[in-house]
Amino acid sequence: MTKRISFFDTTLRDGEQSPGCSMNHREKLMMARQLEKLGVDVIEAGFAAASPGDFESVKAIADHISESTVAVLARTVKEDIDKAWEAVKGASKPRIHTFIATSPIHMEYKLKMTPQQVADRAEEMVAYAASLCSQVEFSAEDATRSDTDFLAEIFDRVIMAGAKIINIPDTVGYTTPDEFYEFIMDIRKKSKYLDNVQISVHCHNDLGLGVANSLAAIKAGATQIECTVNGIGERAGNAALEEIAMVLSVRGDKYGANSNINTQEITRTSNMLSSITGVNVQPNKAIVGANAFAHESGIHQHGVLSNRETYEIMTPESVGLSKNNLVLGKHSGRHAFKDKVISLGYQIDDDQLNIIFAQFKDLADKKKQIFDRDIEILLTRGIKETRDYYKLERFVVNSGNTITTTASVVLDTPEGIREGISFAQGPVDASFKAIEQCVHKDITLEDFSLQSITEGTDALGYAVVKLRYKDKHFVGRDASIDVVQASISAYINAVNKLMQEEETQEAMAV
Repeated sequence: MTKRISFFDTTLRDGEQSPGCSMNHREKLMMARQLEKLGVDVIEAGFAAASPGDFESVKAIADHISESTVAVLARTVKEDIDKAWEAVKGASKPRIHTFIATSPIHMEYKLKMTPQQVADRAEEMVAYAASLCSQVEFSAEDATRSDTDFLAEIFDRVIMAGAKIINIPDTVGYTTPDEFYEFIMDIRKKSKYLDNVQISVHCHNDLGLGVANSLAAIKAGATQIECTVNGIGERAGNAALEEIAMVLSVRGDKYGANSNINTQEITRTSNMLSSITGVNVQPNKAIVGANAFAHESGIHQHGVLSNRETYEIMTPESVGLSKNNLVLGKHSGRHAFKDKVISLGYQIDDDQLNIIFAQFKDLADKKKQIFDRDIEILLTRGIKETRDYYKLERFVVNSGNTITTTASVVLDTPEGIREGISFAQGPVDASFKAIEQCVHKDITLEDFSLQSITEGTDALGYAVVKLRYKDKHFVGRDASIDVVQASISAYINAVNKLMQEEETQEAMAV
């Protein structure tokens, strides 16, 4: 008998905790809408008690998502649960996801609580959450390094208190597939009530076994898998949603399971996340990597041309992969552009459409061919949510292999027009140092990346800049055919986010 596996996507919560993957309010809402279109059963929108910004993002997602369940994370603390419920109560299908650590090392050194105290706290707070929300999930943090007798006891107590979903996470990516299977089966044997509720797993990828462990859990009776798009997440990341979804699509007979995932939305979802975060998957990444359906070997090419099934166990079309066909040009009108935006899965209002359409027309005047990926980049970075504290007026770069590179950058700043002039080994380095002269803050450049969005010498260059200031990170992004301009604009975007954060903190302190 085929069982249905629920996909619990935590891209917006655990995934966003990955270095460089932070998203703003608009980007989270955009991603949530695409996740709903992908068919995920549960969207974990965030940790509402973490910050006012997280609270507002969770609330916005809860208010806009109708098909998927919207979950919010909370510690087993009354204040966290109150904040979580306040944020998610407007959802069509709300869920409170509360957790506490259960491993000896976490209880002793992190919580400084006895097992009895942990079990009592869990039971009390699950009961409180259940008094607010009909759907409560309980997670035993660091479960795979916990005692199965203790887990069986605490699970039984929280189930009786109202938990409908029990999550058994491999928080530190420690277990292996065979071991995890036996671990879950052992808990099921010892627990009186676990088989009466939904069993979930959340596998980290520290040993590269996140997906394998999740599949082993399905064999052991789990019917909810917690995962992220592109496998992003803390440390080495989480089990990759797209990989598990396609295993169930291609080899569902092996696991006696299927899912509600619309696999044809996988590539679009992966690309949207990469565009938003600026973090790309490696070329040989399963399912969504650039080489996933590429065949370079002559023997492979011959086989695929004769019959695709010789080397392809799934089709590119099954994951929504299509060629970058020319989609629009400089003579395309606003209605045609709007239709394209909708077909790409984006929802924007008329004011936003006007802004993006103007950027599209400007790009079309400079670029011979406009591809879907070009439009996706415009959509993901085109609506600015930060004020232009610093605005680029002009820049000039002189560079060559026989001279020292010189950059002059003129910015409109809160103190007026400023010019920075710097010398360096390359145009980007010189430009960044010139900006630093205008900003007058102790900023550290922690990361910089530049990539081509499509093929051709006139392809958009997508720049991502990560700055550190007072132990906080700020990520700026921008795109332009001129890669130096893209880099400068991305740096300024990060500085403007820094300035907005400072202004917000000052306002809160008053």
